[in-house]
Order: sequence, then structure tokens, then C-alpha cells
Amino acid sequence: MSNRFSLPRWLWLPLLLFAVTRLGVFLVAYLAVPLLLDATSPPPYHLRGTENILLDVFASRWDTGFYISIVEEGYRFQGVPLPSVAFFPLLPLVMAAFTPLVGDAAVSGIIVSNLALLGTAVFFYRLVAETYSEPVADRAVWYLLIFPLSFYGSAIYTESLFLLVTLAAYYFARRGQWHYSLPFAIAATLCRLVGLIIVPMLLLEWWRQWQVEAAAKRPSRWALLVPISAPLGVAGYMVYLWYAFGDALAFATASAAWGRVPQSPFITISQLLQRPSGGWLQAFSAGQIHFDNWIDFIFVAVFLTLGMVLLYKGRYAEAAFVLLGVVIPFSSGLLMSQRRYMWVLFPAFILLAEWGERTWVDKLVTAVSLPLLALFTALYANGYWVA
Repeated sequence: MSNRFSLPRWLWLPLLLFAVTRLGVFLVAYLAVPLLLDATSPPPYHLRGTENILLDVFASRWDTGFYISIVEEGYRFQGVPLPSVAFFPLLPLVMAAFTPLVGDAAVSGIIVSNLALLGTAVFFYRLVAETYSEPVADRAVWYLLIFPLSFYGSAIYTESLFLLVTLAAYYFARRGQWHYSLPFAIAATLCRLVGLIIVPMLLLEWWRQWQVEAAAKRPSRWALLVPISAPLGVAGYMVYLWYAFGDALAFATASAAWGRVPQSPFITISQLLQRPSGGWLQAFSAGQIHFDNWIDFIFVAVFLTLGMVLLYKGRYAEAAFVLLGVVIPFSSGLLMSQRRYMWVLFPAFILLAEWGERTWVDKLVTAVSLPLLALFTALYANGYWVA
């Protein structure tokens, strides 16, 4: 088949899977809007509507408006109910670079997100194929792209860009090309605060190579500068916030406006499990159970389990990335959006792809993911809260 496409498998297969899954996501979004949307309701204050359905869906829902406003108007902190400084600057910076070429920040954001997702698919395939095998890489990329929340990778959100820079940082580190890993590691923490989980991942990868490689192939101690330097992304943003607003931790203050404050995961779980006044059966029959929270909790539990399996297998770098990527967002006091946060924890998809060698596992992952992807895409397209 490689002769037919005249491209290496690591390039044509991710391209094909990207095209197929994005076509499906765009088709569902396009059909869902005229079928379900209440067009009489004006968009919220921070969003701008458009008559182009796909542009409206992927550039004018929920957080997308904040990234566009940052590009067009700059950051805002005081005097607004939801300060935009809560959103880290890598995506707006890349969008601002593309905007003069396309003439519109919304179009720029969609292009950036989808190019980042395509790059993610290519890097992910190469990482998995070089470490394991091509069949595992085939399934890993497929599972990543059909994940129920993967439509966010085509919207103006940071998920696809974060996946790209973290994957690239880890990919080059795995190959011993630590100098290439450095800018991507810094970019990860400039993209999202949780990007700091790249630090233990790279430290443990350095330690793994030091332990198992022959002396001639061991990484130098200078390579440790990569994980040590990764927090420069966060530090740079904090310097900007201090200079612009006099508060280096303005992003944390702003996040509190959404109700995100540090809280023990056990308190969050206890709140979820608190028995309704009339009992669980009555609440269930009356439709009074907050199913969104339970869906988010299920996703958290699944990825926490996958992280523990990686830890059990001795894949410490991957386990640290997944486990910290679960625990840190889950310690924010809210279950809201947890299922979206789980999508960027790419080592979990490698583990699933290994298990996918069993036909029933492969079919199960696909059979669960695709309907949920269609459902969540349709809900999101119509302005419902998904994640």
C-alpha cells in the first residue's frame, strides 16, 4: 500500500486517519446545527456568531471566544466577570502569527488547531512505531483521533497544540535528541499550566536512558537542562502578567472566577457520592442526578487506572505524565471538563493500542468511542456544555 500512496506509512496513514475523522466530525457538526440549534438565542457576550456553520461551531462556542479576543484585543484582567488571563498565551501567539495571512483570527485559530492535530498524529505515529510496532501505532493514532472529545482538536482550544508540543518533546527525548526537545518542552508550559507534567516525564526518561543504554549512548548530564528549563514557559507568562497587571499569579486569580480552586480530590469524590435527600433511586427516576459530573468522573477513573497500569509495568515516564495529568486537574475543585483534559494524556492511548491486539478490545474501544464522539460533537455544536 505504501507504493500506491508513494509516501512512507508514518506519513500517509496519519494523514488518512486525520482526514477521515475530521470529515466525520465536521459532517456531524454541520448536520447537527440546523437540525437542533435554537437560532433565536443570541451568543454569549464573549462570542461572535457567523452564518458559516462550521466556522460558527468551531470558533464560537464556549472558551473559543476568549482566545479570539486575546488575539484581537489583548488580555483582560480587571473589570470583567471572566478574565481572559486564565488562558495561557501559546495558542493566541500562534494564532496572531497566522492571522495576517488569513485575515481573520477565527479562521486562523481553526487552521492552527487542525494543523497541530495533524502534526500530533504524525509525531504520535512515529513515536509509537519506533518504540513498539506499526500495528500498535496504527491503533494508537486511531484511538486518539476517535476519542469522544477529540472534536476539541479542531476547535479553537489548546488541546491539539498541547498534544503536539508534549509529544514532540517526548519524541525527541526518546531518540536522544534532547536539544530538539527543549523548545517543545518550554512550549508545553507556555500552552497550559498543567504542561508542567512534562518535567517529571522528561526527568524519568533521562533516568531510564541513563540506566539502560550503553555508556556511549547515555544522555549527557547537560540533557537535564531540558526538563529543568521546561518551566520557563510558565515563568515567562508570569513575568508578563506582573508587568502588565501587577500580579504574576493573575491566571490563578482568574481561574477562581470559574470556581477552580485547589481542593482535595477526596472532597470532590465525596461531594459526588453524597446521597440525594430522597435517595438515589428517586433522584435517578426523576432525572435529578448530575450525569455530566458522573461522565467526567468515569473518564477520570479510566485514565487513573491506565496510569496505574503504566506504573505497574515500570513505564515510569509515561505513568508520571498520565497520573499527574489526572490528579492535577482533578484537584481543581471541579469535575467540569475533566473528560476533555484526559484526551491529552497520550501514553494511555499507547497502552490501549497494545491491548487492541486482541480483536475484542479493538472493537470495544472503537464501538464505544465513535458513538460518543458523534453525540458529544452534536451537543457541542448546538451550544450544550460538554466539557
